Amino acid sequence: MFGTPHELQCEFTLSEIQGNISSSPGDLLKLAFSTQILTSQPEQLSADNITTAAQIANTLLQSANITEDIAVAAVTTISQLLNASEESTQERDAVQNLTETLGNFSLDQHSNVVQPNLAVQSVQVQSDSVGIQFTALTGRSGNFVANRIHLNTNTSELIADKGGSTDIQIVIKFPPVLRSKNTNNSIGFVLYQNDRFFRSRAFSASSGTSRRVISANLGQVSGLHVEMLFKPTAVPNASLYDFACVSWNYTLKDWSTYGCSKVNHSEDSLQCFCNHTTNFAVLMLFRRDFKYAEALNWITILGCSMSIIGLSLTITFQIVTRKLRKSNPTILLVSVCVCLLIFTLLFMLGVDNPHKQLDKPEIQKDNILPPSDTHTERDRGPCTVVAVLLQYFLLGTFTWNTLYATHVFLVIRNSLATSPSDFTAYTVAIGWGLPAVVVALTLGISYRVDDPLGYRQEEFCWLAALDPKGNFDFKLPMFWGFLIPVAFMLIFNTVVLIYFAVTTCKTNPHLTSTRHTSMKKKFLSSFSLAMVLGLSWILGYLLLITQNQTMYTILNISFCVLTTTQGLQIFILFTARTAIFKKIMADALKSVSSVEIPLHTGRFSLWRGKHRENVESYTQLDTIL
Repeated sequence: MFGTPHELQCEFTLSEIQGNISSSPGDLLKLAFSTQILTSQPEQLSADNITTAAQIANTLLQSANITEDIAVAAVTTISQLLNASEESTQERDAVQNLTETLGNFSLDQHSNVVQPNLAVQSVQVQSDSVGIQFTALTGRSGNFVANRIHLNTNTSELIADKGGSTDIQIVIKFPPVLRSKNTNNSIGFVLYQNDRFFRSRAFSASSGTSRRVISANLGQVSGLHVEMLFKPTAVPNASLYDFACVSWNYTLKDWSTYGCSKVNHSEDSLQCFCNHTTNFAVLMLFRRDFKYAEALNWITILGCSMSIIGLSLTITFQIVTRKLRKSNPTILLVSVCVCLLIFTLLFMLGVDNPHKQLDKPEIQKDNILPPSDTHTERDRGPCTVVAVLLQYFLLGTFTWNTLYATHVFLVIRNSLATSPSDFTAYTVAIGWGLPAVVVALTLGISYRVDDPLGYRQEEFCWLAALDPKGNFDFKLPMFWGFLIPVAFMLIFNTVVLIYFAVTTCKTNPHLTSTRHTSMKKKFLSSFSLAMVLGLSWILGYLLLITQNQTMYTILNISFCVLTTTQGLQIFILFTARTAIFKKIMADALKSVSSVEIPLHTGRFSLWRGKHRENVESYTQLDTIL
C-alpha cells in the first residue's frame, strides 16, 4: 500500500525552503517533504547544504504546528544527513543545536520514528515503575529497523549480552523520589547510527570509523542510575585496546567522562554507568594486529652468508693490492662493498623486531578519555635504530654505485686512464653525505617517539610502506625516502651501462679469429658493471607493479637470488677473475708441500696346469696437491 501523495515544492532550493519556513508556517508539510527529497543524496551535499538542511530540520521539530508526517519527514532528513561525508559535517553549531532539539522532541512529542540512521522513541512510564530499558538489536544490514528496537517500561536490570545480538542497551533506574510523585514520567530516547553530529576536539577518529550515540532524556532529575551496554565495533586487523564511557557536554562542546565509569567488559559487550541523562557513547581505542615476518628462508641466509664472505674478501683484496692497481678506482669499489657488507650484516642479524606486540591488550580500569581511536606503542629504540642504519647503508650502496657509474662515464668520455684529480674528494663527500641528508629528512618528517610507525614498520625493522588496510601508501617514507631517490640512481646507472656496452662494442668492429673470446670478455665487462651498479634491484620495482601471479613468483625468486648474492657476484667478477688474485692463489698452491704417494702394482699370470712366479714391481710417483 502506498501512502497519501504529497505536493512538493520542486523548484525550491534548501536556502529558499529555509526562508519560506519562517514566512509561511501553513506549508510546513510541503517544505518538509521537499527538504527530504533534496537531501536524499547526502554524499553530493556541500557543507553549506548540510548546515541549511540541519537548520530547516531544527525549525520543523520546534514548530508548534508539527504533525506526525512533518516529524517523520524531519527525522528522515536528519537520518540522511548522517550519511553525509565527514568533511561536510564539520560545522558544529547547526548540528549541535539539532541534537538538543531532537532530545527535547523525544521527550515532548511522544512519537516513535525509526529511520535507517536515526531512531526516536518516546514513552510514558507509570509512577510505580522501577525503571525502563531501551534495546537495539543487531540487524543484518546494519540499519535501524523498527521491529528490532524494544522498550521495557518496568525493569531495572541490564541484560548481559552473550551472543553479540545487542548493539546498544540502556537501563535507567528510577530513584525513590521519582516513584513517590504518583505521576507518569515522560522519557525519550534518540539513537544515532554514528557520531557525525558530535564533533570532538579532544578525541580524533581515524577515517572510516564511527561510534553509535544513544541519548536518554528524563528532564531535570538528579540521582539517576543509568547503565549501558555497547557492542564493540569490529575493526579489521585490530584488537580492542581500551575504551572510555563518555557523555556529551554541551558547555564544553565535547565528550567528557564526568559522572561516568566503566563497569565490565567482554568480547561481546562493554558496560558503563553514569549518574545523569544526556547523549552517551563509548570511545573505543584499537591496536593494530600485526603479522610478524617469518624467519629468513634458507635461500636468503645462504645468499647473504656467501655475500658477506665475498665482500669481506673483496675489501681485503682491494686494500692490500691497491698499489698494484693504480688505474682502478679502489675507494669507489671498497665503499660500495663496505656499505653493502654492513647492510647485509644488519639485515641478517637485526631486521627482526625484538619487541613484538604479541600479548593480548588488558583493558584499564580507569575511565580516561583517549586522544584517538588508534593506539600506538611508544618507540623502544632498537628496531628504529636498525631501520635507520639499513636505510642509510642501502642508500649509501646505491649512491656509491652511482658514483662508480659516473667514474666509468668520465673515463670513457674523456679517454682518461683515471678519473680527475679532485674526483675523489667529491665522491667521499657525496657518497657518505647524501644518504645522511636523505635519512635525516625522512626522520624529521615522519618519525615521532610516540608514533614510530610513521617512519618504520612494526612487522620488521624497515621503512613504513603500507597503510592499515595493507595497501601501498605513497605518503609513507618507503616511497619518497627510498624508492624515489634509488629510482633516479638506477635510471642513471642503466644509461651509463648502455653507454658503456655500446662504446665497448665499437672499439673493435673487425674481429679476428678471437671473435668469440672478445665477445665473451665484452659481455663479462658489461655484466660486471651491471652487478656493481646494483641493476638487479630493478626487479624489485617490477615486483611492485606486476599483477600476474606466475610472473610475480618468477620475479620474486630472481630478485631474492640476485640481490642476496650480489656480494658474491662482486667477489667473483672483481676479485676472483683478476690476474693479481689468480697469481696470488697460484703462488699459494705452489707453496703447499708436495705429497709423495707410493703406488703398488702387481701382475699375475694364470695358466692351466702350470705355475709361474708372481712378478711385483713398485713405482714412486711425485704428485703435487
